[in-house]
Amino acid sequence: MGKNKVISQKQAAALVKDGDLVTAQSIGMAGYPMHLIKGVQKRFQEQSHPRDITFMWSCGLGNWTDGQGADPLVGEDGLVKRIITGYVGASPAAVKRVNDNSVEAYLMPQGAITQMYRSIAGHKPLISQVGLKTFVDPRLDGSKATTITKEELIELVKIDDKEYLRYPDLKVDVALIRGSYADENGNLSIREEISTLELLEAASAAKNSGGIVIAQVAHLVENGSLDPKEVVVPGGIVDYIVVSPQEDHKQTQGVVYDPALSNQIRVVLDKDKEPLPLSPKKIIARRAAMELEANTVINVGVGTPDLVPVVAQEEGIGDLFTSTVENGVWGGSPVSGLDFGAVYNAEASISMANHFDLYDGGVLDLTVLGIGEVDQAGNDNVSMFGNQVAGPGGFINISQNTQNIVFVGTLTVGGKSHVENGKVIIDKQGKMPKFVKHVSQVTFSGEFATEKGQNILYVTERGVFDLHDNHLRLIEIAPGIDLQKDIIDQMEFEPEVSKNLVEMNPDIFQEKWGKLADIVNAKTK
Repeated sequence: MGKNKVISQKQAAALVKDGDLVTAQSIGMAGYPMHLIKGVQKRFQEQSHPRDITFMWSCGLGNWTDGQGADPLVGEDGLVKRIITGYVGASPAAVKRVNDNSVEAYLMPQGAITQMYRSIAGHKPLISQVGLKTFVDPRLDGSKATTITKEELIELVKIDDKEYLRYPDLKVDVALIRGSYADENGNLSIREEISTLELLEAASAAKNSGGIVIAQVAHLVENGSLDPKEVVVPGGIVDYIVVSPQEDHKQTQGVVYDPALSNQIRVVLDKDKEPLPLSPKKIIARRAAMELEANTVINVGVGTPDLVPVVAQEEGIGDLFTSTVENGVWGGSPVSGLDFGAVYNAEASISMANHFDLYDGGVLDLTVLGIGEVDQAGNDNVSMFGNQVAGPGGFINISQNTQNIVFVGTLTVGGKSHVENGKVIIDKQGKMPKFVKHVSQVTFSGEFATEKGQNILYVTERGVFDLHDNHLRLIEIAPGIDLQKDIIDQMEFEPEVSKNLVEMNPDIFQEKWGKLADIVNAKTK
């Protein structure tokens, strides 16, 4: 055994220097090395150091609560100079700093960040088509989210006459990672964590950059007591170990530890629970579910998209396809709320970088994603509108590389409607449209999708659009909806209306449906 790698929180914080690039990993609050983060914050409050660091993370970090997620670092004036992230929206203080234009901010695709770590470890830039013709493209915003953000980190390049984006080969100075167990040599197990994340990639990036790797763990065990196949980060690249108290090492924001969330046990799920009440959102989910096929791999986003698997389960076809979650988990039943990111009864959990390799290569047969605002060219913005800063998350990786996409959401913001006697009744028109002349930021490029020949649908409670000849076309209308008053007048542009406009399937507007299996099975015959 070599040196003693176990140090205190205070000693770990002292290793972060002014100007360092520091990275951490998490989904929500799961997997987040909060004890290490608090240590850096405490040192800054006492010593005003470290200063002007760059804080880099890939996935949605935080739970929309003050003081959580990135807030302990980014919320301290002078501690963080720059952030590089896939999603900032769940950390309120970080959002405020972006809105206040007081921090340099780059919002990059989640998958690209995880893959950048791997490329950094290999001393090479990441070359990818992910982000072309979106706000990530240097011809648009180059991922920059504030006006004080000046440095161009992303470059447009051509290889064999094809366009690509060159992501930066950064130097990672400190990787703050987390596991459940470490042995005395630093070998790291994530036995009690909910997913693999990009621990090895981030640690490798730091080690091969000449930086340091500090692992927060719940338990220290004797060297040699871990199954080698269980070790996700070898001790040879872990420099220091900090044992965390329980309050800073909760499995998720909601629980200290539940073996079902880490898939150490399987649980019996309630298949007889009450179905979702009939509502416009359920109608949207049912129509999106009609695009499902058996023996396929899918992904769904959060919000209305994640009602699609619920509808499929109600209709008895939940086992006909494999669901995947962006943090690398395959199969099972995703958990929401404070346990976000966890999956009951998962079949597999792989590293996020490898997971996004599969996404980028087209492994998904279908994805269902949200509508933020959509314009006449079919562009969708889910990353930034006004002072609502979010970031793309995995949206760009997924939407640019999946052949079949269903975007879902209500036609307007703040409208009220209900379903009655098989018809949609508009109780109150929305206060503002979601379908606008020009989106304020391009997270999904209709032009790029058309070039790639993707099949795109936009499903709302009032009608269904497709992407046709580089513009939106209305192809289905909901029963009870007036074309002019309830659709066209509620949009900032007049869409093409298909000559073959049809009514949406009337069966999905009934309290009981029961026909999804027939629709899906008919596609396999």
